[in-house]
Amino acid sequence: MSSFLEISPEKLARLIGTPNCPELIDVRVDEDFAVDPRLIPGSGRSDYHKVQEWMGTIGKTSAVIICQQGKKLSHGVAAWLRHAGIAADVLEGGFEAWTRVGYPAVPISALPDRDAVGRTVWVTRARPKIDRIACPWLIRRFVDPKAVFLFVTPAEAELVGQRFGATPFDIDAPIRWSHRGELCTFDVMVEEFGLATEPLLRLATIVRGADTARLDLAPEAPGLLAASLGLSRMYADDLEQLEAGMLLYDAFYRWCRDATNETHNWPSPKKDA
Repeated sequence: MSSFLEISPEKLARLIGTPNCPELIDVRVDEDFAVDPRLIPGSGRSDYHKVQEWMGTIGKTSAVIICQQGKKLSHGVAAWLRHAGIAADVLEGGFEAWTRVGYPAVPISALPDRDAVGRTVWVTRARPKIDRIACPWLIRRFVDPKAVFLFVTPAEAELVGQRFGATPFDIDAPIRWSHRGELCTFDVMVEEFGLATEPLLRLATIVRGADTARLDLAPEAPGLLAASLGLSRMYADDLEQLEAGMLLYDAFYRWCRDATNETHNWPSPKKDA
């Protein structure tokens, strides 16, 4: 059982991927990080020496601090954050405990370079439908909560990426983050970001079915297609559509994770029936 001011890996795993996830801050020293250069999904690295400099940039009211074993570094940083009015817990057992249980971790080699304020920046074609909403959802929930997405004219996406330091995805070009054979971009990201958990693989099948007109892949694929096309008609602004789509994929993810065996019957059968 976790002690006061600590959170267990199991409890944190339930929060990751949801809108209520705290800010996750990895303060491992370089030597420890070099042993296993991966990050707990949704976390970012910060120098514990400079906690008083960066703690004012935390965008949430709560945080979880991660070091190698959940000892002095994370407890010290968490104490500083609480002093600044931020509710902060320590990951019990640290990164070692997380990986020992077998939870997913994102390889740092898969992450694009960050901009001057620490965000990954991505660019894709305007007027998104399915893949171009699903991928930003995955990135913001499991890779970089502060990620920026630029939607531009299709012909200019690759050049915009070059000029503005943005990583292209789901465009018609031979790039890393795009369709591969029968797989859509969402499939590729789930695999390369080390996120191939059962719920995300289930969601990836639904996304692939809706995105590639193979609605037979999953019974839920037609529903995702219908909802996605409806959103594209409701919003002329791509960023507003993305924000609405975040809620849509939050719901699909929670169904994939928690509710696949749940049924709904109405009206309820009579007690004497």
